Amino acid sequence: MSARDTDWDGVRLHVVTGKGGTGKTTVSAALALALAAGGRKVLLVEVEGRQGIAQLFDCPPLPYEERKVAVAPGGGDVYALAIDTEEALLEYLEMFYNLRRAGKALTRFGVIDFVTTIAPGLRDVILTGKTGEAVRRKRKDGSPVYDAVVMDAPPTGRITRFLNVNTEVSGLARVGPIRNHADTVMKVIRSPETAVHFVTLLEEMPVQETLDGIAHLTEAGLPVGGVFVNMARPPALPKSYLAAAGKGKLDLDEITVGVKAAGLENHAAEIARALAAEAADHAQRAELQAREKKRLSRVKQPRYELPLLADGMDLAGLYDLAEALNDQGVA
Repeated sequence: MSARDTDWDGVRLHVVTGKGGTGKTTVSAALALALAAGGRKVLLVEVEGRQGIAQLFDCPPLPYEERKVAVAPGGGDVYALAIDTEEALLEYLEMFYNLRRAGKALTRFGVIDFVTTIAPGLRDVILTGKTGEAVRRKRKDGSPVYDAVVMDAPPTGRITRFLNVNTEVSGLARVGPIRNHADTVMKVIRSPETAVHFVTLLEEMPVQETLDGIAHLTEAGLPVGGVFVNMARPPALPKSYLAAAGKGKLDLDEITVGVKAAGLENHAAEIARALAAEAADHAQRAELQAREKKRLSRVKQPRYELPLLADGMDLAGLYDLAEALNDQGVA
């Protein structure tokens, strides 16, 4: 298919992070659908073992294998992989040490859990390495198996350490297969083919974690992608009414007249007061969003907004979010 003019031309690994509760997995899934639109093949990878991808795509829990979970608009395919740390470590032992049978024996004694606990850097090498392998994988004709790979990564507070695997394994191995594997992973992560995206809400804590995360990645020399503002809520009132509502100066008599005109004669004054209070809460929320949006405008990264879905998140909503991303030039 022909190339598309997008914000992320040339990027093949999209790492998605964000503070817990911001909808990181949802945005990862929507991004995968958006990237696959028009006939492309995309792999969506989960590394935290929560089976969030299966829930979003309304399918059974994912095994440790790449499975097709959705057809994107225009005929593209989205595959998904839930990385199982134990299976990935066994695969790693077989690949580099020819020790898969021994590795299976080790699991019975909990040695794998012990190793990944005392050497968490090794766990991250395994998880990022499996994702990096999918990025590098080629068909017989030399073309990539996947046009793009999206990783639903750990939260913002851990993302720099998670991705900077060379630093994490420096105390484990300075030479040998582990070190070589880490070096290979870092070549992918530090390349122009990778972008680390941040998901946030227009709230103080998520925005602050996003700003801090961007600063930490930049300091570590890791590639920063875009900022995805999730569950954005447009103001439901004109600016003049928002200002009055925020100051508690809405005309209760006018609201009461409107309530009666709507056929709610009984308790009209009480309903009017409740509506004024709700309007005041909405005005405060709108003011908060505007303030946090202004803070985000200080960063140079592209910013995208995804709406709060009135009917909640389901598969149809996921496609709506993917369309919103495509409309904003993500893919």
